[in-house]
This record gives sequence, structure tokens and C-alpha cells, in this order.
Amino acid sequence: MAVVSVGEQERAPLARVIVASNRAAAGVYADTSGPVLVEGLRGLGFAVGEPVVVPDGDPVGAAIREAAAQGVRVVLTSGGTGISPTDRTPEVTRALLDYEVPGIAEAVRAYGAPTVPTAILSRGIAGVLGRTLVVNLPGSRGGAKDGMAVLTPILRHAVSQLDGADHPPPPQPTPAPHAQTDSGDHAHSKPTGTQADLGPGHRGHGNPDASQPDTGDHAHSKPGASPADLGPGRGRGEPGGSQADPGHRTQASQAGPGEPGV
Repeated sequence: MAVVSVGEQERAPLARVIVASNRAAAGVYADTSGPVLVEGLRGLGFAVGEPVVVPDGDPVGAAIREAAAQGVRVVLTSGGTGISPTDRTPEVTRALLDYEVPGIAEAVRAYGAPTVPTAILSRGIAGVLGRTLVVNLPGSRGGAKDGMAVLTPILRHAVSQLDGADHPPPPQPTPAPHAQTDSGDHAHSKPTGTQADLGPGHRGHGNPDASQPDTGDHAHSKPGASPADLGPGRGRGEPGGSQADPGHRTQASQAGPGEPGV
């Protein structure tokens, strides 16, 4: 938790925790949710005293009204948000607000519901009274922790918004990395280049589609060549020009003495 110095406390925005509980107000038991909220607010840099414990109903509304009149910027109430006959915190809060901020209360319920299904029974609301943000939270210690988990990222920004501050600027995009410089040797940097692209002396290098090296005899590298293309003596073999030149025939294709070639 952040430690706030005396000088920072003098400039820190004011916050207040109001606990709505008939039994805690009567001294039947000690409230445990309020201290969780006080600690969380102090960690965010707010100046906040000990929790104010009041009975359910109208005393909660009176405590909220007093806090706003004293310049308190954030009021967190704990308790009185359920569906029992004495749970009236949402009603007395709504009667005071200038306008509601429903997303806050919805987020608090959604945060707790996966682990505590009864969290959806909370009727807590949130809204603005003058320049004070008021948020109703459940009265349990777990509900207070869930509430602070939702509020921690937004409370200071919400106070700034109530003061008329603009939204923070969006983050600047990261510059794109520089492109690879041209090495000048395009023959080896074109894996899909054709024989014609590569030029004399560079054909077939680095070209997965051109595995046949250039022997200077293009008749053998043209599977579709015609006899006319191959010149005299060529093209006697299978279509496609696979027959070698005269004088270089293999023994299997040589004609016998005095006999024509097969």
C-alpha cells in the first residue's frame, strides 16, 4: 500500500466510508467491512478517516448529505443494499443524487457473482451528488474487497472528470521496424525468380523451382521441344526430346552393323 505523507494528505482529495448497520451502530458487533474500504482509499492517495457507522435507512442519507456539504469527493457506503425489509441504502441514496452512474454498480455485482452467486441480490447504486461520487457496496468484508477491486482503477480518474478534466491522451503507436535494406544481389534474393530473371552464370542458384543447371544444351531442358527445335539428328526418341545427339547414343540405342537404327 502506498504511504501518503503529511504534505500529500493536505492536498489529497477527501473520501469517507459510511457503514449502514443497525447492529454495528448499537454496538452488538464490530463492523469489518469499513476498515477494508478505508485501507483501500488510503492506498489510492485519498485522505479518509475512520468509518462512520450509522443505523440503516434515513441516517445513511443524512451522512451522505453531510459528507458532500463538507467537500468530500468520494463516499463509499457499506451495507443496507440487500432485499431485507431494513435494507434501504439504495433508496435514500437515489433520492440525493443528481444523476446515476450505473456501470459502477453493475461492475461490482459482475465481479463478485462468479464466486458468490448471491452478489446479484445487491441493489447498490452509484451516482454523483454535486462534485461527490457516491457508491453503495455490500456490507460484508468480501463485498468490500470486491468493491475496491472494481473501484481502484477508476476512482482518481472519476474525481478528475468531476473537476472537468479531459480524458487522458491515447497511447502513441509503436514505430514500425525499418525494412530490410537492398543488398544489390537480386539473383540470390529472388527465391521464385525464373531462369530469364537470373541471367547468365546465375541460373538455378537459390531457385527451388529451377533444379536443372544450365548446361548450354537447351534441347535437354525443354520437355515440350519439337524435332524442329532440336536440330538435325535430334528428336528421334520419346516425345519431349529425350534422345541424345548422334555420336553420344548409349549402347542400348546404337544400331547394329549395317542395320538401320531402331
